[in-house]
Amino acid sequence: MKATLRHGVQALLVLLAVLAPLSVQAERKLLDQVVAIVDEDVILQTELEARINTITSRLSAQGTALPPRQVLEERVLDQLITESIQMQMADRAGMRISDNELNETMANIAERNGMSLPQFEIQLEAEGVTYNQAREQIRKEMLTSRVQQRQVGNRVRVTDREVENYLESLEARGGNNAQYRLAYIFVSVDDPSDEAEVDAAREKAERLRSEIANGRDFREVAVAESDASNALEGGDMGWRAEGQLPSLVAPVVPELPVGEPSDVLENNSGFHLVMVMDKRGGEQQQMIQQHRVRHILVRPSEATTDSQAETVIRDLYQQLQNGASFSALAREYSDDPVSGSDGGNLGWVSPGQMVPAFEQAMLDADIGELRGPFRSQFGWHILQVQERRQKDISGDVRDAEARQAIYRRKFETELQNWLQEIRDEAFVEFKGEYAKDEPAEEEPVS
Repeated sequence: MKATLRHGVQALLVLLAVLAPLSVQAERKLLDQVVAIVDEDVILQTELEARINTITSRLSAQGTALPPRQVLEERVLDQLITESIQMQMADRAGMRISDNELNETMANIAERNGMSLPQFEIQLEAEGVTYNQAREQIRKEMLTSRVQQRQVGNRVRVTDREVENYLESLEARGGNNAQYRLAYIFVSVDDPSDEAEVDAAREKAERLRSEIANGRDFREVAVAESDASNALEGGDMGWRAEGQLPSLVAPVVPELPVGEPSDVLENNSGFHLVMVMDKRGGEQQQMIQQHRVRHILVRPSEATTDSQAETVIRDLYQQLQNGASFSALAREYSDDPVSGSDGGNLGWVSPGQMVPAFEQAMLDADIGELRGPFRSQFGWHILQVQERRQKDISGDVRDAEARQAIYRRKFETELQNWLQEIRDEAFVEFKGEYAKDEPAEEEPVS
């Protein structure tokens, strides 16, 4: 009897030894279960957990309080779904980020943060993120940015009249070059015609403003409550020049004290709060040196070797030295058809407009001096600087900044609309515990 019992215990131990690894494997598989199907892609539990850990580490490093775990999971899962849709669009369009491009981007990020790449990797590890994980996330962000530029950028147009109106409005407000570090909270309204929904959203926005005014951290509220696409970044909008402020907040921000929430702002999409986290800068003049220059170009070709082109340009230089007309020679011999037809005139040239060899010769030349012959990537040149001046380009810069600010405003509005469109059009099926809100199947009638 004892022998039988002993053999039975041994058999049980053997069975447990066999089943234990299988149980561990089953548990590992369960941890990596599918949480959502998005069109032709799936999102795994491990992906969700990794992204939550990354965001949690970043927010903790910033000193931002975390929302409840369920809220964070829902927001991160929604972010992953939107990202998946865009990554599939990038794949269908054949978009790729080369390793060289990605390496350069990672190096630039490290440099902007005052670190070498090894130091950057150590910093990432301290925040609970491996370098490879960060690298892959940056690759995804670069791809989604390209998808957005292609899909949304085509919807945005900025007219000259809009630029003029913008600058007039800015001048009327006494606008300058001040810059503001902004944070933002958005409470969306899906159906503006639904008064109950609008009232509920307004009440929520007012409640959030009251909580922030009474000491609750703005970034914490953004992470937990904002419907904006940058919610998980604490609503951070980065630095914005006054001329680049979104139209809804442009009248408010310049008068808003640092660290105080704005009043609740309303438009058709919902309700908004903004806070100035920091402020810097002011009005300044921007001066550059310009050169009025003309040139003659002799370009090597299949019919003309580089040596033959050099011989021609040297002969032209000698003719100019002997008093020949620069304009006449340019019209007859220059291989630059645009300037050649105008006697070699390039007009007023600003820094950075010309290739390095040409720009250096232009900077070294005295006014009226014939400079050359010299070689650039385009061929052999002779140039003459006819005049120099200092020019205030603040107006040109303001025009460019105004155009960019209007574009960004329109782009941000269109981006939110487009993200909602692709989310509504995508097939999304939640799995496991995340499917608990979906309608249950009816029980069969007995």
